[in-house]
Amino acid sequence: MRSDDSVPAHGSLSSFDDYPVHQGAETIRHALTSDRNFYDRYYFNCHSNDGEAFLIFGLGQYPNLAVTDAFGVLVTGSTHRVVRASKELVDRMDTSVGPLSVEVVKPLQELIIRCEPRDETEAAHGLSFELHWRGSVPAYEEPRQFQRIHGRPLFDTMRLAQTGRWEGWIDLDGRRFEVTPEQWWGTRDRSWGVRPVGDPEPPGIQTDGAMQGFWNYAPMQFEDHSILYMVNEHEDGERVIEEAVRIHNDPDRAPESLGRPEHAAVVTPGTRRIESSVLSFPDAPGGSFEVEVQPLLDTWLLLGTGYGLEEDWRFGKYHGPDLVVQGVDIDYERDAERLFGLVDQVGRFTQRGGPFDGAVGHGLHEFFFVGGFAPYGLEGWDPAVAAQHG
Repeated sequence: MRSDDSVPAHGSLSSFDDYPVHQGAETIRHALTSDRNFYDRYYFNCHSNDGEAFLIFGLGQYPNLAVTDAFGVLVTGSTHRVVRASKELVDRMDTSVGPLSVEVVKPLQELIIRCEPRDETEAAHGLSFELHWRGSVPAYEEPRQFQRIHGRPLFDTMRLAQTGRWEGWIDLDGRRFEVTPEQWWGTRDRSWGVRPVGDPEPPGIQTDGAMQGFWNYAPMQFEDHSILYMVNEHEDGERVIEEAVRIHNDPDRAPESLGRPEHAAVVTPGTRRIESSVLSFPDAPGGSFEVEVQPLLDTWLLLGTGYGLEEDWRFGKYHGPDLVVQGVDIDYERDAERLFGLVDQVGRFTQRGGPFDGAVGHGLHEFFFVGGFAPYGLEGWDPAVAAQHG
């Protein structure tokens, strides 16, 4: 949704204030918290189920930093192409940043993401797409994540998740992918709240603390249901957050808790990359079962998107009052020494045991090892060293 209206000369009204969406005695322009790290963002992924191509898209707003930014990244073969954009945030109803945009067609059901082809007079970044999302299962409210460090909330976020299918097209340097719902599936989420964004804060005790241990997230889609799995586990076994739920395509069937999930990953020696995994659900209704995870294609999400350790481009980082659009090109073979950190994999998921024994699905397998994680033989790492690989 776009809005070309600027904020009035007096006051802080914007387009969204004409809708009954207020949550307090403030205009929509002003968040109820003054925490600099307040954010509100979209994430989508779109993958061919054969692992040929994987596209990830994100768009975020950071009202207390007056920034909105977005990215689209396509991985196919060893090519990793990013288009990213940032501008000053004026109207929160404007969900476009340069060539990148989100359009809500039917809330919680249908959306469209776009990366418009660049004008011939502008820099050509070689990636464009128009993709229509339709949810396969009802949008699901995931557990709230809250973590306090030295008296201040470091994470205080809410998120919805949904699996679905795509229709449209993707173009990379003239190579066109025709996207059909039979072969192109995906996951999306919407998250909002407080988590570290933007430029680093001044040194001090409040900068001490971040996500630790093993982060593992796997929303997987089967023909008539989906499973959402999530774990953030510290080295000592403490879990900050976990989730395991089966959601049926039939909206009249309630989501089913699968109990405490367990993981058994195989990490490639000398790396922090998972080459295969088994997720198990011993307390699931209908009987214990496992899901075998077979990765098909990696996306090293820290590279160029804003997620990561690169000083020149982070979510919420201010790039000046004017629109900035950039392209980033990484080759996974040429730039192998940069492959570090958060990984989003296209995965094939096979259920073993339980009521859906033998069912094969596809989806996202995301992971990140932060610091040491003794259960998989991983020792700690120095963030300053990690930044050289980001």
